[in-house]
Amino acid sequence: MRVAFQGELGAFSQQAILQLLGAKARSVPHARFDQVFAALDKGSVDAAAIPIENTLHGSVYANYDLLLKYDFTITAETNVRIVLNLIAPPGMSFGQVRKAYSHPVAIDQCLEFFARHKRVERESFYDTAGAVKMIMAERPAGGAAIASELAAKMYKARILKRGIEDDRQNYTRFFLLERAGSKARVNRSGQSPWKTSLVFSTRNMPGALFRALSALALRDLNLVKIESRPLRGKPWEYLFYLDLLGKRDDAAVKNALAHLAEVADFLRVLGSYRAGV
Repeated sequence: MRVAFQGELGAFSQQAILQLLGAKARSVPHARFDQVFAALDKGSVDAAAIPIENTLHGSVYANYDLLLKYDFTITAETNVRIVLNLIAPPGMSFGQVRKAYSHPVAIDQCLEFFARHKRVERESFYDTAGAVKMIMAERPAGGAAIASELAAKMYKARILKRGIEDDRQNYTRFFLLERAGSKARVNRSGQSPWKTSLVFSTRNMPGALFRALSALALRDLNLVKIESRPLRGKPWEYLFYLDLLGKRDDAAVKNALAHLAEVADFLRVLGSYRAGV
């Protein structure tokens, strides 16, 4: 099974693929999120793994917008613990490190490390795993990278310091996407509850969002996330992305969706899947 992801081999997205599908899945890297979606759309891959939110950084808005653009189904999710490590070529000691390359988000999650080691200059790079790939290929003087253990193994680099992130409660939630109608490739057995993700819009009038959400409240459905995004072509109007607990064909969820369809201008169910652990 070929699975597209954004970044270089060794990225946290590849770790998500391993958690979802195991080592038999073939991870196919792409430079940008839109390229990941396009690859799945044209059928050059069987699925795609995308980050949708991080416990510290928040939502990945570009992927919310791309979910609306393409007719894909969310078939699974997983949560990846983001452990950030200081990585260098073999033979380099920590005392020799003068610059640490990584994605800006990863750098911002290691500010306490930089405060303690002021000699280490931070340097933004396009990708965490890409930074490891670069320091191994180019060997910049005093250059290290901040990335995953998987990236260190992938490029045969050495971890100098493990877990340098400021907050240990650092997780990224990933979706597995497949083309509509595809047979889900993930084993859905288990004890975790079902989730359903959907997107809708309402008329710009008093009480419209309240009436829409009452479709869930009246049936005691648990809303676990809501995200708003601008509705293109209609300034100051919004799309609402929801995650609720329950399966699409559960009676309560089915009735709530029918009710919501009556009061919403637009409604699309993005998928039902087991909650990530």
